Amino acid sequence: MPAASPNIDLNRLTTEAVNPASAKIDTLSPLEIVRLMNAEDMTVPQAVAREEASIAQAIEVITERIRSGGRLIYIGAGTSGRLGVLDASECPPTFSTPPEMVVGLIAGGDSALRKAAEGVEDHPEAAVEDLQKIQLNEKDVLVGIAASGRTPYVIGGLEFARRVGAFAIGFSCNESSPLVDVSDLMITPVVGPEIITGSTRMKSGTATKLVLNMLTTGTMVQLGKTFGNLMVDLRASNTKLVARTRRLVIQLTGVSEERAEEVLQACDGELKTAVVVLKSNVDPAAARAILRECGQQLRPAIDGTAESCNA
Repeated sequence: MPAASPNIDLNRLTTEAVNPASAKIDTLSPLEIVRLMNAEDMTVPQAVAREEASIAQAIEVITERIRSGGRLIYIGAGTSGRLGVLDASECPPTFSTPPEMVVGLIAGGDSALRKAAEGVEDHPEAAVEDLQKIQLNEKDVLVGIAASGRTPYVIGGLEFARRVGAFAIGFSCNESSPLVDVSDLMITPVVGPEIITGSTRMKSGTATKLVLNMLTTGTMVQLGKTFGNLMVDLRASNTKLVARTRRLVIQLTGVSEERAEEVLQACDGELKTAVVVLKSNVDPAAARAILRECGQQLRPAIDGTAESCNA
């Protein structure tokens, strides 16, 4: 595979520009440093807000691909890679997803999570190898994260994604980056110069965390993992989750603790199934069928019958 060519003048990158607000940060007191950083960080949500339409489009694509059997894959180097791995690793405990549904890959592998491996980001062929190992295919979505927008590892990954038919989403904090040419959709929150020049673990990293939170949370809500703001796609597998599941069943149906426990046992600890049983007065098998008809969405499942979900 030919090497990616992200040749670009670093001096032209917003993420590499000198921030005049922090030009004398080394003369400030700790309190003044905190105030300066806080003021700069407050601009990050505004930059993310300017990308709302692109983020929403990404959620729609990711949801559709996952419903069709695909996956969401994050790929990045350094801070970008770590944030992708973090977001992916938090999906199973938060939304009871299988670990293979959302995957995070970082240049240099798992050891790079704890120890910087800066040189590995310069090898686009390494991304291809990493994606081949997990069998990236046309059903998947790949989000390539690179604050600078020029990381060869990420560019190589997005190029490969398009070759195999996966949907390629680029994330950068610089406009008109090389990611544009290798992505089907771009998310570009331009946060401006960093407090410490070029340290994209700061405002750029914060923007990355905010956007990734939106991508996975928005997708999981669309997939029926919540009812309102409650995490209802639970399966009681430990003492804490047993108690939480029972409490949510009581909250959603108004039954006694004893009744909630009885129905949960009959439903093998499946919270949504138990709620449909209690709300619709059906047995667990029928409740599961209703949920399937409603795309595992609890709200339409308890608003009426399965037929209403297809209306």
